[in-house]
Amino acid sequence: MSYSAPHFDTAFNIAHILKDSGYFINIIGLALSSIQYNIKLRESNELLNQQYKKIKESEKMKSEFINIAAHELRTPIQPILGLTETMYSMVKDKEQHQLLGIVTRNAKRLKRLTDNVLDVTKIESQSLMLKKEKLNINILIAEVLKEYVNKNLKKEMVKIVYDFKSKNDDIIVEADRVRLAQVIRNLVDNAIKFTAMYNNQQTISVTVDRKKEEGKEEQAIVSVKDTGHGISKEILPKLFLKFTTSDSSTGTGLGLYICKNIIEAHDGKIWATNNKKNGREEEGVGSTFTFSLPVKQ
Repeated sequence: MSYSAPHFDTAFNIAHILKDSGYFINIIGLALSSIQYNIKLRESNELLNQQYKKIKESEKMKSEFINIAAHELRTPIQPILGLTETMYSMVKDKEQHQLLGIVTRNAKRLKRLTDNVLDVTKIESQSLMLKKEKLNINILIAEVLKEYVNKNLKKEMVKIVYDFKSKNDDIIVEADRVRLAQVIRNLVDNAIKFTAMYNNQQTISVTVDRKKEEGKEEQAIVSVKDTGHGISKEILPKLFLKFTTSDSSTGTGLGLYICKNIIEAHDGKIWATNNKKNGREEEGVGSTFTFSLPVKQ
């Protein structure tokens, strides 16, 4: 069987057309696949957005509920606390005095808990407001530590020592006075609690210094050193996370989380270390909590 030139050209053209058609079919197939993929991707994104909105709405409702509940709990606590403190100072009977002391301590504990819950909801909803002003951090710390003069630290057999390491007592920072005092108070309270729990007749040291590294902003350094049991190596890296405590039997694990967020909102840093023994950090010899803030003078 023989093929003439026209027959050959026709067969070649048909083959060429079929080949080109195959390319087009592949391209169309890819385009359709891409369109289907984009449609499915858009549908998935819409579904994810809907779920995300539901989660955000749920979180908002949860925060609002916790906020309202904490406010409702705190409202009656203040008059109860005021009344029990007044009665505590007036009552002479030893047994009644002890009972009122128990009521007062637990009312204060409940107030701290509700305050912490409110602060956490503010932090997580990014509504923690700061009223910053220039203040002398040495004076602020001295004012906070005066609150402990009237507290019965003899019962815990704990002494607080305040040390200015800097020759210049005027260390000015820009901070919210109330919130910064809250951080200092929390660190000192923790130091008292764990020092009294594990040792007798021990000292808590509060020190203030300033540090300037080349190329960096000068920092005010505040440290609270206790002589308690220290912090385990497992807990130390996550100590400032929510619901983490160095002792599972005490506390809610909110205080240090709140402190961290307050300090970071002031462009500062906060950290904890175990105290050194023979030049090495070790458990059993206490811990030191330190925070730094930029100096503004």
